[in-house]
Amino acid sequence: MAVRFTGESVARGRLEEFLRMASREVTVTVRLIRSFEHRNFKPIVYHGVNLDQTTKEFIVFLKQDIPLRTSLPPPFRNYKYDKLKIVHQAHKSKTNELVLSLEDDDRLMLKEDSTLRAAGIAHETEIAFFCEEDYKNYKANPISSW
Repeated sequence: MAVRFTGESVARGRLEEFLRMASREVTVTVRLIRSFEHRNFKPIVYHGVNLDQTTKEFIVFLKQDIPLRTSLPPPFRNYKYDKLKIVHQAHKSKTNELVLSLEDDDRLMLKEDSTLRAAGIAHETEIAFFCEEDYKNYKANPISSW
């Protein structure tokens, strides 16, 4: 009986350690938006994203990583991305907007000085990465060109 209890304690300890690690490192999909008007975007999946890093640190990482991804066409690799916004979170409702919702900027736009966890990022969250100037122009005149 004592061996079984010890085995359960070890297993429980490993499970707690796994959950603690899993809560810090998650899988996140980053949607690179090249053009709002033309609905031109590409998703990239990142595994092991640390939620304790700041949004600014994550943006720096993305700006270093994206140009190195040879699977992306050059227009996506060389674009001037500078802003992150939550597109969708797992087990929550989705918007009908095909590229990015223009609503709730105050709640969904990530602030550079906050951590990803504080911004509401969790496992399987989808985040848009785009040029803030393009977003403001599109929001002022949301017309799509197909």
